[in-house]
Formats: sequence, C-alpha cells, structure tokens
Amino acid sequence: MKQRIVLALGGNALQQHGEATAEAQKKIAAKVGEAIANLANNYEIVIAHGNGPQVGNIMIHEETAATAAAPAMPLETAVAMSQGQIGYWLTQAIYNAFAKQGKQAKIATVISQVVVSRDDPAFKHPTKPIGQFYSEKEAKSLARKNHWTVKEDAGRGWRRVVASPRPIDIVEKHTILELIQDGIIVIAAGGGGIPVIRTRILRRLKGIDAVIDKDYAAEKLAESVKANIFVSVTAVPNVYINYGLPDQEPLTTISAADILRLQKYGYFKAGSMLPKVQAAATFAKKGGTGIITDITHLKDALKGKAGTIITP
Repeated sequence: MKQRIVLALGGNALQQHGEATAEAQKKIAAKVGEAIANLANNYEIVIAHGNGPQVGNIMIHEETAATAAAPAMPLETAVAMSQGQIGYWLTQAIYNAFAKQGKQAKIATVISQVVVSRDDPAFKHPTKPIGQFYSEKEAKSLARKNHWTVKEDAGRGWRRVVASPRPIDIVEKHTILELIQDGIIVIAAGGGGIPVIRTRILRRLKGIDAVIDKDYAAEKLAESVKANIFVSVTAVPNVYINYGLPDQEPLTTISAADILRLQKYGYFKAGSMLPKVQAAATFAKKGGTGIITDITHLKDALKGKAGTIITP
C-alpha cells in the first residue's frame, strides 16, 4: 500500500525575490509539479499551501480599487480567492508534469473551510504576516493610513499582520478523504483554510476575518485524513540551530521531544521556522513522521536521506 503524505507548501516559496507576477509564480509552481509527479507512483498525496504574500496582494487590490459599486471583499473571502488562484497554478503544474511523463493526472482543488474559535486570543493579538515587505517607515505610514497592525517579520522587513487563530476542524475532511481513496491528488486547506466559526445557537458556519497558519492547518488536515507523513516544504533543506550564523548546525533526525526542547530555548523564530517545527513535532508525537525540508531534497527526505526528520 502507498503511504499517505500531506505536503505543506509555503506561500513565500511561490513568490521569491519579490517576483509577484503570475508567470513568475507559475514557474516556481512548475518545479512543485515535477516533484509531485515523481512521487505519485509511491505515495497518496495531499497538498496544502500558504498564501501570505498572495492574500496580502489580493487585499491591496481589493482596498485600493474599491468603490461604492464594487466594494472591497473581506479578508476571509480573499483567502478563498487565494485558494482558487494558487490551486489553479498547482493543478496546472501537476497536470503538465504528468503529461510530460505521458501520464494522465487526477487532481482536485477543494475550497476548504477551517473552523476556529471566536474566543481565540489571536483576534486580540494579530501576529500573522501577510502581503509584501516594507521598510519600517513605509509600514508605519501604511498602518496609520489603513488602520493596520504592522510588525517586523523575522529580520526580513516589516509587514501587515492579522489574526491567526488555531485550527479546530476541517469542514470538508470527509470529502477530501473520499477523493484520496479514489486515487486523486488533492489540494486542500489552501492558505490555512478559509477561517469560519460556528454560530452559537444553530451551529451554522460563518466566515471571520483572519489567516490561519498553513502549517497548523496542514497538520490538522494530516490528522484528519490519517496520513503517515507530514512534510513542511520550505526554502531551506533543514532546520538549523543558530541559523544564519557562522556556527549554524543542521538538524537531521531528531525526536519530537528533543526538537520541542530546542524550541523552548528560542532557537526558532515566530513567523518563520517556529510553526513548521511545532506542526511537524505535533504530528510526530501522535505517531507519524514529521519532515521539514525544501522541494529539491523532498524525494530524498521521504527516504530518510535528507532534511530534518522528526520521529515520535
């Protein structure tokens, strides 16, 4: 039987070096498509993805072009837009990669809602970066003008930040599981999923403005579909201790308890490696294998020969 894997792709991984055009991001998606096509014989594959840069840009378009006749869409709807946008790029890239091998791909992008709590403290303390990077001066000027909250993002510049509540449930999980069982590559929980709450009385779904971290949502998805392996695909081949310093050290195979111990000492930055480590370790603690690596080393990492492998 094939092992079932959930791959969490970073939104920043698709938008590199400030190249925000569709064509530039499609070229990077093509590399993802090639990697997926090369894995499909041996794995059942589910793909989740981030949307930080993309949803931020969508909101800029919505807010700057808004009129009384065509008002701006809210953030939760912009997340849905980003799911369609990135899902399209990835679907096309995977289809073309299969075609290159003379094969027919079976792929589906599921517009996914993720339940969060209306009482999550994240709504009072926004931390999730979205959109482009700014200088400190630009960011603070835009914050005053647009009533944003802005913060410095892991040494890379200043960005707008929004609420990032923790995921509780994937609304479409049963549909996603059925698609996987039918041999379909599924793209789901894009951008962390569309954040929704359940109303107090009738328990109906209602969208709420936020962006859920894609690693936490992808880990919840991996649990929901009973995956064997969870992979956070990022821009570097390994998790590092003292990253970016002369004495940086890559982590190879490590237990969930040990990497979480390192987290307590502050080795991993919020908004960067921290959610990846926490998500992969959470999955490993529940009996699976967590992996953090880049797209180039993905195939070898799945064989235990590259990347950071997190064991139970």
